[in-house]
Parts: sequence; C-alpha cells; structure tokens
Amino acid sequence: MADLFDSYTVRSVRMRNRIVVSPMCEYSSVDGFANDWHLIHLGSRAVGGAGLVFTEANAVTADGRISPQDLGIYQDAHVDMLARIAKFVQEHGAVMGTQLAHAGRKASSAPPWLGGGPVGLDAGGWTPVAPSAIAFDEGGHVPRELDRAEIAEIVAAFVAATKRSEAAGFRVIELHGAHGYLMHEFLSPLANTRTDEYGGSFENRIRFALEVVDAVRSAWPERYPLFVRLSATDWVDGGWTLDESVELAKLLKVHGVDLVDVSSGGAVPNAVIKAGPGYQVPFAERIRSAASIATGAVGMITDPDQAQNILSAGQADLIFIARELLRDPYWPLHAAHALGHEGAWPNQYQRAKPRVAHLSVPR
Repeated sequence: MADLFDSYTVRSVRMRNRIVVSPMCEYSSVDGFANDWHLIHLGSRAVGGAGLVFTEANAVTADGRISPQDLGIYQDAHVDMLARIAKFVQEHGAVMGTQLAHAGRKASSAPPWLGGGPVGLDAGGWTPVAPSAIAFDEGGHVPRELDRAEIAEIVAAFVAATKRSEAAGFRVIELHGAHGYLMHEFLSPLANTRTDEYGGSFENRIRFALEVVDAVRSAWPERYPLFVRLSATDWVDGGWTLDESVELAKLLKVHGVDLVDVSSGGAVPNAVIKAGPGYQVPFAERIRSAASIATGAVGMITDPDQAQNILSAGQADLIFIARELLRDPYWPLHAAHALGHEGAWPNQYQRAKPRVAHLSVPR
C-alpha cells in the first residue's frame, strides 16, 4: 500500500512524494509568455513540498489558447522564461511538468473574473476550430470545422511543443484530453458529429487522440513520462462514457502513456454533476483496475487522511491537488506533519518547522 509521502518513480523520473500540483489556468500571460507571476505561483508550490508541479494548460497554437491571457508554447521565444521556472522548481526538489493543450471550440474566452464569455475579434479574440461546427453553449463562438490537413497541422504543433518542452527542462508532459477541449471534443459524440474517419464509431473518435499520443511519444525522450488527462464521463446520456475511457486507457498504455489523470465533465454546459469530496476517485479506481494503467485522482481532495486513504485503498497512484493548493501553497508540508512525516521543509524555513512527535510507520 502506497503512502502519500512515498517516492514515485516512472521511467527515469523520481518524485519525492505522490502529491501533484494539478494544471490550473492563471489567465496572466501576454501573447502566451510566462512571466514573474508564473515563476512565483509555480515556484511556491515546489517550496511548499509538492512532488510534481504542472504548468497550466500550455497551448500548442495561438488559437488553441482558452483565453488571450493563457500560457503558450507555440513559439521558440516562449522557452526562456519557462526554462527559468523549471530550473527553480527542480532546484527546490520538485519535478517540473507541463500540460500541452488545445482549447478547440472553448477557445477565445474571457477570464472567469470577466465572466468567461466569448471574446470577439474586435477585442483580441479569434474564431475557434473544432471537430464540428457546434458552439459549446448558446451565445458562444460557432467554431470552424477542421479539415484533415488542419488536423495534421495541429498534431505537428503538439510535436513542436514537445520539443520546446524538452528544451525548457520539463520532465513530464501531460496531454489535455479532458474538460471539453479539442482532444475531448473529438472523443465525445456530443461535440463530434463528423462523418469521416475522425467521427462516428469509437475507433474513429479516438483517432485524433492516438495520433497526438503517438506523435508526442516519438518526439519525447523515452526516459521521460507521458501522462494523459481524460474526462472519464460527460455526465450526459449519449456522451463519452466511463466504459469508453477504460477502453481508451488500455490503448493509451500500449501507445506509451504512463498514467491517466482522471477527471470528468466539461464537454457540454448542461451536465448534471454529482460533485462532492473525492467524487471522481471511483473513476480513477475503475480505470486503474480495468485498464491496468497507473492513474491520478483529482477533484475535491482537500484532507491529508482523505488523500492517504485513496492511495492505501489502491484507488490511484498519484494525488492531483488543485484549488486546495491555491488556498494553501504549503499543503504538502502541513499534510506531512498531520500524517507524522518530517516533510520537505526548505532550509530557509527550518526554524518554523513543527516538531513531529513520531514518524509514520509503513502502512
């Protein structure tokens, strides 16, 4: 049974514990460039004791950004600041990863504190692209349907972003196949009504995802891990299902993916989601068991005992923490103390380290 503070090794990469900083958009970039906000935001999570720190969704094309303020890795000039961040994170004991993404029909949206609605052409927005010309919601952008040549260009953009990721010093790539963004749009019949080889049957709807995985895996050094984030279910009849996620996960393993980061929802705005503490963990457990692939659990995981119990029960291999790490960047240090571990306190903070009455014993 794994402990939250056991190390975790995948391929040649060793994490100091099982805590992952989940990708979280900051809407703080200009022209896709990382800046001091990203350095402090991501760096503080490394100082706070996490094992693996992911950037937010890192767009592989300019029109693949969720918002005009999103992070990008679609030009070589983006690499320098990303490399500075990766160097700082890894100097402070965490592994640095990035989530490569394309927002598809949900692109060109405003930051959430500005309402999250579509950004028009006159305000710096653009016309999104998608598998089918179907808007995400009423009043949203109607995307332009991709043709086969454009699909191939996006696959090539993922490859170019992969090479930039290596140059920046990232050690883990996660491909974003969830939350209603482009890869998920191809998977879900609710967003994909194509009649060519990319639509219709399960085999056709997963084609784009496997093409991206194969292309990225070929460009990404064998010694480095490749993760994929999936929405396990659309939570809507007629949408992408958990059974389909299991079947895709089996194929992802064959195609060189090391772990599935299991989320849910996001394909359509009318889904009724039964949210609550750890509500997505059973999806991670099912995929881990049925597809025999490592999984990450995410979604309303806030308590150290809760995180430990997920690992102890064999429901997942890694714990992805999102909003709780916005509330408390030092959650891993506090969790270590709560579970009887010393924790990875930086030397600069040692004088504030609480005393551990007893160290944990193997569970």
